[in-house]
Amino acid sequence: MSSSNVSFFRTLQAVLWSFIGLRKNSEGQEDMAKLNPFHVLVVGLSLALVFVVGLIALVNWVVAQPSTLS
Repeated sequence: MSSSNVSFFRTLQAVLWSFIGLRKNSEGQEDMAKLNPFHVLVVGLSLALVFVVGLIALVNWVVAQPSTLS
């Protein structure tokens, strides 16, 4: 695996952990020192967009289901 792939996956991992909110402070400090802030911003915004679009798709799917309450 090349260095850029490792960096991308480390950035992705750091952003996903931050979305969940389960991260040791020491690991977060280490990531802040090693990761490119621009990459973190791009990955974070991309994942937030995917999350919002996923929620919209889920709501549309639920609303489109036939009602079983009569």
